[in-house]
Amino acid sequence: MSDFWASRRVLVTGAGGFLGTAVRDALGPRAPKELIAPSSTEVDLRRADAVDAMVAKHRPDLIIHLAASVGGIGANRERPADLYLDNLLMGTFVLDSARRFEVPKTVVVGTICSYPKYTEVPFKENSLWQGYPEETNAPYGIAKLAQLVQVQANRAQYGQNAIYLMPTNLYGPGDKFNPAVSHVIPALIKKTVDAVESGADHIEVWGTGSASREFLYVDDAAEGILLASELYDDGDPVNLGTDEERPIRDLVEMIAELVGFEGEIRWDTTKPDGQPRRRVDPSRARERFGFEAKVRFEDGLRRTIDWYRANREAAEARVH
Repeated sequence: MSDFWASRRVLVTGAGGFLGTAVRDALGPRAPKELIAPSSTEVDLRRADAVDAMVAKHRPDLIIHLAASVGGIGANRERPADLYLDNLLMGTFVLDSARRFEVPKTVVVGTICSYPKYTEVPFKENSLWQGYPEETNAPYGIAKLAQLVQVQANRAQYGQNAIYLMPTNLYGPGDKFNPAVSHVIPALIKKTVDAVESGADHIEVWGTGSASREFLYVDDAAEGILLASELYDDGDPVNLGTDEERPIRDLVEMIAELVGFEGEIRWDTTKPDGQPRRRVDPSRARERFGFEAKVRFEDGLRRTIDWYRANREAAEARVH
């Protein structure tokens, strides 16, 4: 371990969330001087005065901004205005407060949802502005992309040291399995486990199965964020990913096999597929700060299924 962390007070927003928990766990052996992890009940990041009070009180050396309002396709369709405004305000106020209180470094975590709906695969960071995001993700994706603009504008005008990272779709133990907010992997795990337990002879899955996704194990994402926090200081956005892409149809079949569901998979083609393809080019992260994902997808999927079965009630209760 580097001694980078020993002298630093680290403030993590969203530290109680899925990714935030993994980042906190990864920070443990690094032993920062102080870890500050306010909850959303303690600090409403959508209020500028609350963010200023937080930063003024703790005077962190490093802010890792993970807090976000997120959900799957269903949540994106039902609450697009909330997702847009909540994420825009949180990112704007955290970055601005960090600038004015002269926080030495700020790490902002964006989203792969900011990429255009139709763009060359694998997604390269310089294609972010070549089109509009997939419609169901656009309000969330654009709100997060605005933070990249702010990072680069503040760097140019004020010299603020802020960086911007974009993990691909995350999965792993600790994810949200409540149907109101779950993403594709936890949604499919819950659906197949429920079907096995009830003896159902089929499950229904949204879309056609033709869309493809790339998935990054949450612990790998946490390591990438902490590597960048320590080693990366440029204004260029950076993908965090695996460079592996799989069709949703194959994903459903893999989860069904691991769970033990042997019934029919029925596709509801009246529901959207979302973005047609997602796979990022992870070469910039490898070249700039040495990040490479370690966890094999099937291994990560098994761990996620095992965690869900052992923590069913808590996993399904989480909606924020």
